[in-house]
Amino acid sequence: MAPEVRAMTARDKRAVMEILRDTPEFKPVEVQIAEELIDAYLDQGLNSGYFILVSTVDSRVAGYICYGPTPLTVGTWDIYWMAVSREFQRHGVGRALLVAAEENIKNTHGRLILIETSSKPDYVKAQNFYVGREYDLISRIADFYEPGDDKLTYLKRVA
Repeated sequence: MAPEVRAMTARDKRAVMEILRDTPEFKPVEVQIAEELIDAYLDQGLNSGYFILVSTVDSRVAGYICYGPTPLTVGTWDIYWMAVSREFQRHGVGRALLVAAEENIKNTHGRLILIETSSKPDYVKAQNFYVGREYDLISRIADFYEPGDDKLTYLKRVA
């Protein structure tokens, strides 16, 4: 069955948190920060500054994406978090989430989308995914996260 994408609701939180905790690339502190953003979105909606979508397959939460407008810019947006359950990777869930976010960003007069990620080998799948979705690697800051872990920034123009 094809993935469906919709806005996250409070009843999705447990499944999203399980996906985050089961994603080996994310450190516990990163999962904690992701949960803080989820809670802000669930408590304040779009007033939180975040948009969160989930993808479902057969009524099961298969992944999520968190994004929002970049403060103090005109039309620039950040993709903050994206995770897909290991069970549903390579089933179009990540693509469906990113396409839905891109469409929403474009429909709200967004023009640039930025995604920041790690250069560690564990993140090569994510890096290849972004390139495959027509994001360009525009910067690398050496040793940003820690020695040997560069920050990579990907960009896509949508307007």
